[in-house]
Amino acid sequence: MATTTDTHKLLLDGDWIETGDWVDVRSPYSGEVVGRIAKAGADEARRAVDAAARVLESPLPAHERAAILDRVAGLIRERHEEMAQTICAEAGKPIKTARVEASRAVSTYTFAAVEARKLAGDAVPMDASEAGEGKLAFTLRRPVGVVGAISPFNFPCNLVAHKLAPALAAGCPVVLKPASQTPMSALLLAELEQEAGLPAGWLNVLVGPASQIGDVLVEDERVRLITFTGSSGVGWGLQERAPRKRVRLELGNSTPVIVAADADVETAAAKLAANAFSFAGQSCISVQRIYVERPLLDDFLGRFVPKVEALVVGDPADDATDVGPVIDHDNRNRIAEWIEEAEAAGARVLTGGAGGDPLAPTVLADAPERSKVVCEEVFGPVCVVNGVDSLDEAYERANATDFGLQAGIFTASISTALAAAEALEFGGVTVNEAPTYRADQMPYGGVKGSGNTKEGPAYTIREMTEERLVVLQR
Repeated sequence: MATTTDTHKLLLDGDWIETGDWVDVRSPYSGEVVGRIAKAGADEARRAVDAAARVLESPLPAHERAAILDRVAGLIRERHEEMAQTICAEAGKPIKTARVEASRAVSTYTFAAVEARKLAGDAVPMDASEAGEGKLAFTLRRPVGVVGAISPFNFPCNLVAHKLAPALAAGCPVVLKPASQTPMSALLLAELEQEAGLPAGWLNVLVGPASQIGDVLVEDERVRLITFTGSSGVGWGLQERAPRKRVRLELGNSTPVIVAADADVETAAAKLAANAFSFAGQSCISVQRIYVERPLLDDFLGRFVPKVEALVVGDPADDATDVGPVIDHDNRNRIAEWIEEAEAAGARVLTGGAGGDPLAPTVLADAPERSKVVCEEVFGPVCVVNGVDSLDEAYERANATDFGLQAGIFTASISTALAAAEALEFGGVTVNEAPTYRADQMPYGGVKGSGNTKEGPAYTIREMTEERLVVLQR
């Protein structure tokens, strides 16, 4: 049984293997080694693709795939605390937040099981044209083939689940490369899939350098689809290198929220204080930019800043902790430099700042739009609050980014809410809810530089299948 202190083998063609080389996984909080993982390279990646390609010759019927997914959901529920503790140990995610992630993975597998049972094509109205008269036509949904999956460190269980569960529902075998900082949750999920009855070869999990494993996934023509969650530069680079594959990208954001003058200011302050700093801001949709209409600005800050200061910073294993460390010292130092750069450019630090480790939740006011904390993705516990003179100005400043994942607005007016939904150039717009919100069945994905896909089992499964037309002469 996997634990946070075990030595972990890799799953390759149904066997748990060692390679003779190891990757140490360290706690972002203490720096201690919490796990040792067998390290894979290009040879193991090629063997994994061989295994995945082979099982396509013996497809699993939909009811078997659905039953396995249901059993995985049940096993995660049974071992919920173990999964949460694993997430906490390797990612430094506060344990109460890690428990939420583990629960969400149960939902992800459950929804995928539902979709596996109802995956079907469409009837085509052939007699709608003269050319189709006398014919019957319908489509079938067929698995696209081997899926190469690359997942990030920040949701090491549920973002992996969003790749593995839809792939199995669609009938696609997977070669998974989880983030080397946080691979233990993925290996635990793989253990549970195997325990649930997944046959050998359907899932292969390899931990090691992207320069070797990723290159095989890009170059091997049998890998028909790559699903990647991570940085924009790496993601778009993958698409450029694999123009003949489906490359589905879920990338970053510089998440804006607008607080209109008619908003419920207490609700906005409470929700945004929590969602700007959950998991130390290390979420693609962590609240990063807040634009407040000036008549409400002082009232908002007077409520928002004390709520931020009340967040407990410390050991992620402590049930009281709200904000833990960022993933490593390099990122901690980068974020501190961005705070100092913004301050030097005229931003005011209302709370927090560049000192301390872990970094305290930091609120900046009047940060220039050109500063990195505004125009780039911080991926850390930093939030900028700037005043605006109108909603039109707020929309313009919110849209002034290469990103387009999710945005939000707080307002009492349905007309304003609908206007914002039209004006904001993002894949999702939340109203009177922080745009950090995500339910696992909803279509989730961005536009512009934030990606080219929609996650959520029902949506991912369709992207992992191909449509085949069948035409019958009556």
